[in-house]
Amino acid sequence: MSLIQPRTLKGFRDLMPAQALRRSALVRTVEDVFQAHGYGPIDTPVLEYAEIIKGKMGGEATKELFEFTDKGGREVAMRNDLTVPLARYVAQHEGKLVFPFRRYHIGLVYRGERPQRGRAREFLQCDADLIGPVGAAADAEALIVMADVYAALDVGGVTLRVNDRRILNGLLETLGAADRAEPVLRALDKREKLGDETVRSEMRGVGLDDAAIDSVLAACTPGVDDEATLASLEALVGETEQGRAGIADLRTVRELFEAAGQRPDALRIDPSIARGLDYYTGIVVEAQLDELPDIGSVGGGGRYDDLAGLYTKSHMPGVGFTVGITRLMDALEALGREEETRCTTEALVTFPGAEHLTEAFAFAAALRAAGIASEVYPQRKKHGQQMRYADRRGVPFVFTRNEDGSYHGKRMADGETSTCADASAALTWIQKP
Repeated sequence: MSLIQPRTLKGFRDLMPAQALRRSALVRTVEDVFQAHGYGPIDTPVLEYAEIIKGKMGGEATKELFEFTDKGGREVAMRNDLTVPLARYVAQHEGKLVFPFRRYHIGLVYRGERPQRGRAREFLQCDADLIGPVGAAADAEALIVMADVYAALDVGGVTLRVNDRRILNGLLETLGAADRAEPVLRALDKREKLGDETVRSEMRGVGLDDAAIDSVLAACTPGVDDEATLASLEALVGETEQGRAGIADLRTVRELFEAAGQRPDALRIDPSIARGLDYYTGIVVEAQLDELPDIGSVGGGGRYDDLAGLYTKSHMPGVGFTVGITRLMDALEALGREEETRCTTEALVTFPGAEHLTEAFAFAAALRAAGIASEVYPQRKKHGQQMRYADRRGVPFVFTRNEDGSYHGKRMADGETSTCADASAALTWIQKP
């Protein structure tokens, strides 16, 4: 019988223990921020009925779905984000929820796109959404939570690039092209990646002439500062109701963002931000890592005021965002800013021989009870091999049983040693300044 070659699918990855520990640490930090703002956790299945996932996606996103017919003959798809499952969730459980509903969800999502730097087919998203309220206060809250997450993650400067889809809708209204808003927005979403000529070609394909395309691209170019950008947009949208409303809300959002103590330069009004998904209806945002902008956004989101309307007659507007942990980890690795996290064990008790194994287990248990993560080496090996194991894993303290029942402790960082009569003495030594 020939061996099966061990390998992973393209776009998927294994995490080594150090990577998994780093990811867990990042996720815990994100959860702490979410909960500090009053958001609670939910979970939904990875598999959904395909019609649930595809209902509001539109465009090329549908082509990236992992979908198939299951053994029961049902058309199913793997979730490609956490927002559409949220819309299904609130529609299905509406009577059990309290609104405004603040939720966060951390889970793997799947997209069949071409794998490349910063893009995988399986990746972890951390979403926070506020369902119920409409207006600048809710939008500002989402951006404030988002900014707090990146500050807590300590990943360096992150700029939130913010726009409002109603502004471009207002511009298209003045150009007589309001009915083509969705394909125009999808085209604009590709501008940074594919360039102006590709975008122009797609806009011509939906019936815009060159003069209209010039106006759209000019509107999507930021000014020297936010006020200059907003002033330029005001001139372009004219008296259109939704264009004016989008600009007014952006001004209020910025004011509330700064009132919450956020750095003014952490938010930039950028009319080039469109977001490719059709369900966005108002504010949209992308997070850019200042030190590595070419890796793409490390988070994004926006307002979706009619997403749940596919599943319920109740009006459930929402606003939210995602933090892309997988891409963020790739960026930190590229920048050489990964923290060294090799193991969770703080103390190793070496194998003492079968006759003293019960004492070793009791010693390790007493350390764990005092808050020191501890393990016992599980088999007889030469003492040098056990010490090399501790060194390779990065265990900071090693304890070896002496013949009189005391323990010889060694701090691996500097070689300092101590004889400890029992676990209590060992704890005192570990915790000394």
